[in-house]
Amino acid sequence: MEYRQLGGSGLQVPVLSFGTATFGGGTEFFKAWGSTQVEEATRLVNLCLDAGVNLFDTADTYSQGLSEEILGKALSGLRDRVFISTKGTFPFGQGQNSQGSSRYRLIRQCEGSLKRLNTDYIDIYHMHGFDGVTPVEETLRALDDLVQSGKVRYIACSNFSGWHLMKSLSTSERYGWHRYVAHQVYYSLVNRDYEWELMPLGLDQKVGALVWSPLAGGRLGGKYGRNKPAPSQGRVVEGGSPVPQKVVDDETFYQITDALEEIAAETGKSIAQVALNWVLQRPTVSSIIIGARNEEQLQQNLDAVGWNLTTDQIKKLDAASDVPPIYPYWHQRNNLTLNPIPTFY
Repeated sequence: MEYRQLGGSGLQVPVLSFGTATFGGGTEFFKAWGSTQVEEATRLVNLCLDAGVNLFDTADTYSQGLSEEILGKALSGLRDRVFISTKGTFPFGQGQNSQGSSRYRLIRQCEGSLKRLNTDYIDIYHMHGFDGVTPVEETLRALDDLVQSGKVRYIACSNFSGWHLMKSLSTSERYGWHRYVAHQVYYSLVNRDYEWELMPLGLDQKVGALVWSPLAGGRLGGKYGRNKPAPSQGRVVEGGSPVPQKVVDDETFYQITDALEEIAAETGKSIAQVALNWVLQRPTVSSIIIGARNEEQLQQNLDAVGWNLTTDQIKKLDAASDVPPIYPYWHQRNNLTLNPIPTFY
């Protein structure tokens, strides 16, 4: 297993991390992801550790805390060998303060996560989304207090816009508070919007990317393609995909799957492994979050490391997945001397 530095921090994390949204199945939405219980979760955790994957990602809102509870039990006796990443902000429970990143709620949610995970500290604590109602200063001061108290080691964000992240980093710098070292983002061959602004920002500010849904919610898992009948079962069909159906037009999607099939044949790897390996070669990526409903799926995903696509293969996938950027990025790309894009090769 390869390890990389998490953004500008000193923490080394594996390039693959294990996402546990499939644990629990406690709500209708998450049932479509999976309903892994403690016994199976423990086996999956041990498989990950055997492969060198020691970063486990969850969130309070995954099955309304059930994912955290199951992960905590599966990690029993292993705390000193693993890193735990969890998140706050999104709706949890009832009442007027059931969502957001206020001081009141963050401290309450962090303490709840600690209890459910059966741990004294969280290694990486994410804001699951930006709270545009609560002052940024209130959120970041609360997070700094959590770090100072020892309940949190590092703070990170997720699903932020460029200005959300830059304002947050600037505020942390102004007051000398702990800053976001990572950004958990959606990034895949199907949607490369992350490259337009958030990737250059990550490079400039040393914010590492933890990539969620690198297989586009399962669409790049090998079941979908130009000449393949649409599956009648699975997370996408059952409405459990976090990636909307129409984030890419059909022809672009088929160009991508055509290229993946060609390269899979060349390399002897699966389509999913090729798609995951492509993400691993991109700038700023510290780790990609893989999930699995069972041991077979997990092993398949673990085999996405230990080899690399060639530059020509990466260029083929880039060409197949390229789409025109929106404004102002297409305008900025008229002068790459003034606005250089990340170096991919």
